Amino acid sequence: MSVVAFAQLLLPDSPYAMWVRGELEEYLRLPDDGTRVEVVGGEIVVSPAPVVTHAVFLAHIDRPFTRATVPDPSYPWRAMQGVKLDLVETGDGYIPDLVIVDAEVEERALAGDIARLYPHDIAMVVEVTSPSNARHDRRPMFGRQVKPTKWNGYARSGVPFYLLVDRDPRQPGVKLFGEPNTAEATYEVLGEWKFGEAVRLPEPFSIEIDTDAWKPWSA
Repeated sequence: MSVVAFAQLLLPDSPYAMWVRGELEEYLRLPDDGTRVEVVGGEIVVSPAPVVTHAVFLAHIDRPFTRATVPDPSYPWRAMQGVKLDLVETGDGYIPDLVIVDAEVEERALAGDIARLYPHDIAMVVEVTSPSNARHDRRPMFGRQVKPTKWNGYARSGVPFYLLVDRDPRQPGVKLFGEPNTAEATYEVLGEWKFGEAVRLPEPFSIEIDTDAWKPWSA
């Protein structure tokens, strides 16, 4: 499960600074098994490696972006999984499940190693919830949960779109957030879909994601 239990651990520097330098994982002695460490709202969040079904969801989202380049090689959007995203303004460091970037970012990466991306590189972030991380991905429940989540961090950093796929059996579905308010660290809801409905992303993406086979996680 996700861990935010390192508050009592004395670190030689801030979690964010150590995350940027790539030192946080080693300092925490995390296993080299796909475990992810992020800094959300200034706190360390450790999540286990995603299950295979999680990867299948991401492949379903990635696929239409790849297919769009077949009839139109000039289609500019590319999907990337598991990249580090440095939110300099908030002092957080995330590893989104998927990011959608302009082809120029891909070309830059091919031209030389890039350690991490920044909000201005990103057109859309995608998160697929799991039991261990759902509360960090969602919009905070104001009045009950006062700590900022990745939803707030993406909005404050000005990421234009945030696609949230929530597999929680109590509230399964897909939401597209946009029109970030950087001052308030909030988004507007641009679209909502149930599993089984086609998710139609508007311009500039103009693609459709098939969710017919999508299911909530096992309760």
